[in-house]
Amino acid sequence: MEHLLHYLWKHKIFPLRELRTTDGQRLEVIDPGLPNTDAGPDFFNAKLKLDGVLWVGNVELHDRSSLWMKHGHQSDGAYDNVVLHVVGEADCPVCRRDGQPIPQLVLTCPDEVARRYDELRRSEVHPPCYSILSSLPRLMVHSWLSALQVERFERKAHDIRARLDAYANHWEDVFFVTLARNYGFGLNSDTFEAWARLIPFRAVDKHRDNLFQIEAFFLGMAGLLEEEHSDYGDYYLSLQKEFRYLRQKFSLPAPLNPSRWKLLRQRPGGFPYVRLAQLADLYHRGQTLFSRVMEATTIDELRELLAVNTSSYWEEHFTFGRTSVRRPKRMGSSALDLIIINTIVPFLYAYGQHRQEERLCERATMLLETLKAEDNYITRMWSGAGLPVSTAADSQALIQLQKEYCDRKDCLRCRFGYEFLRSSGAS
Repeated sequence: MEHLLHYLWKHKIFPLRELRTTDGQRLEVIDPGLPNTDAGPDFFNAKLKLDGVLWVGNVELHDRSSLWMKHGHQSDGAYDNVVLHVVGEADCPVCRRDGQPIPQLVLTCPDEVARRYDELRRSEVHPPCYSILSSLPRLMVHSWLSALQVERFERKAHDIRARLDAYANHWEDVFFVTLARNYGFGLNSDTFEAWARLIPFRAVDKHRDNLFQIEAFFLGMAGLLEEEHSDYGDYYLSLQKEFRYLRQKFSLPAPLNPSRWKLLRQRPGGFPYVRLAQLADLYHRGQTLFSRVMEATTIDELRELLAVNTSSYWEEHFTFGRTSVRRPKRMGSSALDLIIINTIVPFLYAYGQHRQEERLCERATMLLETLKAEDNYITRMWSGAGLPVSTAADSQALIQLQKEYCDRKDCLRCRFGYEFLRSSGAS
């Protein structure tokens, strides 16, 4: 398996005997090189000695030698600097474009490493490496979680940059779309994002000083003002009339299909009607919200900026036409913290990169290290396996680990997976 060959080569897990190429040359691996995740050879700038002669160049790995030709490397200039072909099975010779043969090494996997790897791949227990987690050095765990946190930052920053391309680099609009997505809290996230992408921000800006009109915009574009229900009351009918006027005035696109909104398995306080009313309140009083958020330096400042209410109608309603006990519909502190973790922090990091202001990136890290860890099935699983999960920095790192490594069974790129295989004694 090629992934296992990568692991063996990268970590120099070689047989306890002299290495020789298929043509009999003595091989000494000084440096296996730098792994390449893009197109081209698998490792760059390896340092090798063949029969005592130093070679510096690239290394390519395949399960079988014949895959060199199958992939067209013999006619690809990107592979002219390959100095060694590492294979699981040497079923033919290989050459560069000029016809020069390339030395090949058959690298076999130690039985115990193969067994442990198979155990990781087949385990029904999550995480499959649980047995070694509690014994890992704290410094190593901290180092790996820090690297995972940066990976998660980069992934979210990439998503933000992709949205910016679609919005002509308008940061305020992209911030709102991302914020709206996270107002879905998982269950309605995709629908909230689809809704936010329909909002004509420049049109809404013209009525930003009027909360009623913003509610009409938001609830109307969500498809929640389409039904003819006189028994929903005067407020519903007024919103419906206002939205029809605004839709004609600005030639608005068709609203979302209301069937996309999910209410099952959700507390009434999280119903989309309430969340949309809260977003309307935030948009109404939060002009230049993005700029103010980027300037805030503490968790308390951010919580104050993001604290929302609703219009009076929603203080005694969760949906149209059905009254409830009158109380303010404020967002809870744990929900606010999730908004900070999933919206504010990534934007601080992405905006810091955009502006080349390291202080913003550092503030993003500081905020994560200040907030409590998220409480979800991923953090509970890793905590139950013996890994300390104290801050949001830990929980974000573990979400990255779970989604990008564990769920993909990509244990060979994981430091915990490496330690699990190393515990076999093979290294």
